[in-house]
Amino acid sequence: MEPATTVRMANQIADFFKGYPHAQAVKETADHINRFWEPRMRKAFFDYLATGGDGLDPLVKEAAVLVRRPKPEAA
Repeated sequence: MEPATTVRMANQIADFFKGYPHAQAVKETADHINRFWEPRMRKAFFDYLATGGDGLDPLVKEAAVLVRRPKPEAA
């Protein structure tokens, strides 16, 4: 997944939950990514975060600690 797509999609999720209380918005953002993003998408997300995550909403960055990392591929 292209970084711009990762940023756009993650930020759209955060935008949806911004009306919730902050702690719940963080949790719901992470839960949505965990439920609906396949492992390749979550890998792209974490790869992008590792480069600094420019453009990601602060809510997304905060939620990242609750997002499940995909299992490394078997060698």
